Amino acid sequence: MSTIATTASAPRLRITPRGRAVVAVLLAVPLAAGTVAFGLGQGAAADGGVRTASVGASSFRYVTVGTGESLWSVAQRIAPSADPRDVVADLVEFNQLGSASVQAGERLAVPSQYAN
Repeated sequence: MSTIATTASAPRLRITPRGRAVVAVLLAVPLAAGTVAFGLGQGAAADGGVRTASVGASSFRYVTVGTGESLWSVAQRIAPSADPRDVVADLVEFNQLGSASVQAGERLAVPSQYAN
């Protein structure tokens, strides 16, 4: 008895024009999304990181964070009769801050309810 060895070649991959279009779209969508996300990030960096709040017709003023000040002390300074927790929450939301930490020299927009 002899053993016959057969070698089967791997089938060749063939992509149809429709398949090429699907692959192109699958590659283009993440690339476009990344480009848009990168462009939006560059817009924020171009203005020096200054955040502005769109407040319509309401007016507001700015305060500058002093050396050694926290958002809590700024809240007590701008609204001494209000609950500092509420003022801090309003400042974080109004200025679109990621957290309640601030740096000396940072300018914060103060909502009109606290502007004296």
